[in-house]
Amino acid sequence: MISVATKVNEVREQVKKWKKEGLTVGFVPTMGYLHEGHQSLIAKAVEENDKVVVSIFVNPMQFGPNEDLASYPRDLQKDSDLCESTGANLIFHPEPEEMYTDGFCSYVDMSVLTEELCGLSRPVHFRGVCTVVSKLFHIVTPDRAYFGQKDAQQLAIIKRMVLDLNMDIEIIGCPIVREEDGLAKSSRNTYLSSEERQAALILSKSIKLGQTLVEGGETNCAKIITAMTDLIESEPLAKIDYIKIVDALTMQQIDTIDRPVLCAMAVYIGKTRLIDNFIED
Repeated sequence: MISVATKVNEVREQVKKWKKEGLTVGFVPTMGYLHEGHQSLIAKAVEENDKVVVSIFVNPMQFGPNEDLASYPRDLQKDSDLCESTGANLIFHPEPEEMYTDGFCSYVDMSVLTEELCGLSRPVHFRGVCTVVSKLFHIVTPDRAYFGQKDAQQLAIIKRMVLDLNMDIEIIGCPIVREEDGLAKSSRNTYLSSEERQAALILSKSIKLGQTLVEGGETNCAKIITAMTDLIESEPLAKIDYIKIVDALTMQQIDTIDRPVLCAMAVYIGKTRLIDNFIED
């Protein structure tokens, strides 16, 4: 039976014991309601480390006032079963009061990388992400931490935070895991009705179109974005938040593809906001 810790000290004591034995520790931070995408991160961590910690914490700090904090899906038993079957050793499942004590007023903030893409439409989001991930890194003290490429901006931000703050952690990015029909795996997919689920395929179709254009030699970002926008707007249930092509390192918009780039989108299908992306080196 996999162990579940709810207190910071419990995690620290266990990790200290492992490290005294000379064991390496991998870490997968999640908000729970785990799917095959999360499972691929856990499997990679199990492959590359002696012990693996998975955090399951729906972080209130990264949700804006009108976002889905209260309705965000939760299923600790299902999550525990997936973690155990994949080979994880410890789940850290704290209450918000354990992570944010009375009078909490210390934050990890970042400029430049957080000002585009999701940072524009969700202004508090990345301060919440950086703060909670920094806290989790200090609590778990892993050798390696694993993040999915689906949240490509988040991955770039975490890598930069670790570099800037001299954190002794290796950050491992892992490929997007998709459904058989191409839809990127997401806990928020459960919000979609059957009609919306079908409509959501327009995201991965648009990603594929963008990739095809780039691989065919198109370097004009505006032309690529226009083609992708036209395709998504052909779906009546889709409403675009953004489609942008940015420098893969700085997250700043560019006009011409002449370096490694991230093409990222956020699209509402009904009331559900979904993201997808591709990276071209």
